[in-house]
Amino acid sequence: MSTLREVIEKHVHDGSIPGAVALVARDGRVEAVAVGSTGTDDGTPMARDSVFRIASLTKPVVAAAAMLLIEDGRIALDDPVARRLPELAAPVVVRTPDGPVDDVVPASRPITLLDLMTSRAGYGFPSDFSLPAARLLFSDLKQGSPLPRDVAAPDAWMDTLSRIPLLAQPGSEWLYNTCSDILGVLIARVAGQPLPEFLAERIFAPLGMSDTGFTVPAEKRGRFTTLYRPGADGGLVLVDTPAGQWSGMPDFPSGAGGLVSTVDDLYVFARMLLGEGTVDGRRLLTAASVRQMTTDHLTPAQREASGLFTEGQGWGFGGAVDVDTTAPYNVPGRYGWVGGTGTTAHIVPATGTAAIMLSQVEMTGPTPPALMRDFWQYAADA
Repeated sequence: MSTLREVIEKHVHDGSIPGAVALVARDGRVEAVAVGSTGTDDGTPMARDSVFRIASLTKPVVAAAAMLLIEDGRIALDDPVARRLPELAAPVVVRTPDGPVDDVVPASRPITLLDLMTSRAGYGFPSDFSLPAARLLFSDLKQGSPLPRDVAAPDAWMDTLSRIPLLAQPGSEWLYNTCSDILGVLIARVAGQPLPEFLAERIFAPLGMSDTGFTVPAEKRGRFTTLYRPGADGGLVLVDTPAGQWSGMPDFPSGAGGLVSTVDDLYVFARMLLGEGTVDGRRLLTAASVRQMTTDHLTPAQREASGLFTEGQGWGFGGAVDVDTTAPYNVPGRYGWVGGTGTTAHIVPATGTAAIMLSQVEMTGPTPPALMRDFWQYAADA
């Protein structure tokens, strides 16, 4: 069997990534490697504390923040979100998914917190991104690859969202991404403070996640990786530099994909979900809350219709849940997700396994790249 270093080195040597940091922990053993460099030009060696844009790995963190508010008694899963998000008080739904955006019907019921937590509010990416209502998510809301400086502030963003119809009735279909951004706005309004402040106060500081946030201060940019996307010629195309989009606090802190972090900060978060370690003698989230997060909430029909899950996965709160072993690296009950910037983090509650891999090359679609598949296979066999 290959070592973890060999698994990652193969993809650095073939030029598909400049570098990566990976960690697999199980049975008290932690194996971590840093391979390659933080960019193609500067030659700075990748290190265990290198900072990455984690993109959609933000989603489980924001779901955990919502669970904290539920445990505080400040909001409940069956609460209509319009109490805090009046922009969504009277949502409308396109009559047919491929129809014009002005051919709409009223929503059959209010959108609830549970709808947001499970990405079933009716907003989000379908399997066909060309649908008229879906295109508005990209053009008007700037959904898609995270570009923090290009998105409007939360109140203006919600005002724009209020004029975009739902693609499906609340609760009926799983649609990707947008619900987590709405959830981030909801958390801020319920908490009465900006999302970055709430996450820092209630999650990052208590857990010691000192390198996680929505911006990278100047003193840490020497550890910040450069972001690329695959080029048409097989090379890499520059997307963002350490002094770029994350060099200042964004107007819209994206609950769907705005965070940066390190492998060890995400390992601390994974250990929290696994029930390892306490904050002032108690768990940050109760075991019951973690079970809700890491349980599949989709129906078989919703999993089948999602268009993005082709390898035996459902959806919990903020992340996917493996429900069968269609793919050889799937483990029943495995919870976690991937980030479009080339990141992945999962836990397996039954075995106490945590597996995290951070790279800096964007994914080109929902199909996981070979690097991720090889890493998952290694973690499943470890």
